Amino acid sequence: MWAYPKIIAHRGGGILAPENTLAAFRCGVSHGFRAVEFDVMLAKDGVPVVMHDPKLGRTVSGAGSVADYTSHALTQMDAGAWFDQAFAGERVPTYEQVATFCRDNEIWMNVEIKPVPGFEEATGRVVAQYTKRLFADLLALDADDPSRAMLPLFSSFSFEAIRAAQRAAPGIPRALLLDGVPDDWRERVDTLGAVAIDTNYRKLTEVQARTIRDAGIGLFCYTVNEPERARELFAWGVNAICTDRIDLIGPRFG
Repeated sequence: MWAYPKIIAHRGGGILAPENTLAAFRCGVSHGFRAVEFDVMLAKDGVPVVMHDPKLGRTVSGAGSVADYTSHALTQMDAGAWFDQAFAGERVPTYEQVATFCRDNEIWMNVEIKPVPGFEEATGRVVAQYTKRLFADLLALDADDPSRAMLPLFSSFSFEAIRAAQRAAPGIPRALLLDGVPDDWRERVDTLGAVAIDTNYRKLTEVQARTIRDAGIGLFCYTVNEPERARELFAWGVNAICTDRIDLIGPRFG
């Protein structure tokens, strides 16, 4: 049902480091995390980069869309100074850099495919193609080999993007990412061949949680930052949570 870690560091290092940077992933590792969530979108040249916002201005200075800049230009941009001057000079990483870091440190990845509007199909396809290449050794293992649990889990709010990823790399597991659980969730899971549902914990009910678990589908909630709420969700049968508060909810929480 859920072959992955129970506690996942949101965007690498939660509130302790600039999101979606290598500094954030190093921070997560220093706190004992071996599971991370992060966001991937395409630069102008079709290279996937690790960023959350489709427009510049919040974590990276500048204006315009990520899709207006080449990967070379983006990876020269400072993605750390907005958070704290101690992180000034921390760059936007490529997806391949992050995936390589995670593989080298035995970190499991929840890869959220987050396309710039208008690039949904291309983003899902390219991210899947990169992942298929970077994890070719694990994909070649027998289906029942426990090492396959280190394959990333794809998710996306864009159904078009996640379907494109499914077509390009069917061997990479997928989660249905939702703001709330709709009545037709089972149909969507079946269409996507998803192994899990990833949903907003604020909109999840105990009945929904137990129904999903009884159906043999993994259940993963974002972004849970209060320990007591996390305990309640686990009592409902939630399999895993993503958190910003890696200082309060550690990798062995619960």
